[in-house]
Amino acid sequence: MALVVARAPVPGQAKTRLAAAVGAVGAAEIAAAALLDTLEVVRELGTPSVVALTGQLEHCARRHEIQEALAAHGVIGQRGTGLGERLANAHADAAGFAGADAVVQVGMDTPQLTADLLRGAITTLDGADAAMGPAADGGWWCLAVRDAALAHCLAAVPMSRPDTGVRTRAALERAGVRVARLPELSDVDTLADAVAVAGLLPGSRFAAAVAAHAGLTGGVPQ
Repeated sequence: MALVVARAPVPGQAKTRLAAAVGAVGAAEIAAAALLDTLEVVRELGTPSVVALTGQLEHCARRHEIQEALAAHGVIGQRGTGLGERLANAHADAAGFAGADAVVQVGMDTPQLTADLLRGAITTLDGADAAMGPAADGGWWCLAVRDAALAHCLAAVPMSRPDTGVRTRAALERAGVRVARLPELSDVDTLADAVAVAGLLPGSRFAAAVAAHAGLTGGVPQ
């Protein structure tokens, strides 16, 4: 099953580093577009899917579109104090919600992901216990596990650090998990990230939002 871990894109709470360049509303609109594109790709995958959501949808950008998109997925709340704990719990809760063992988890910061990339993560589990897709900033954009219980070690991993990917892999391997490597993608955290990723996605909601809020006359460079 596919798991999307997401935060409601509320102005002032979404993408604070990006907001420094495009404003709180612009950052929330770009984050909302990233979430919508991600949910569409996950739906295209054609497998059971769950969104582990935190934040207040009633105050988020593109609220009605997001609510409509979420209707195609199971939705659960996030629980836990730190991000690592919330991720570990999301794996367990989503697997229980969907009645599944294997979980392929992504966030909402890589709208350039494709259904083929997700299928590749699933296929990789035929020869490994887990598969991790590194992010260019040192984190990771995807974690696939053959059994959701294998993700319990995430609770002890410091997140949002340049060495989060290395630490995550080490924690899995210490638990006896065989970890395969997936392709690297770039997270969207800054304006430069957003422009670069939007250039890979002509015609997408994300590219349109970046062009509209980043002051790029003539659209996003491709």
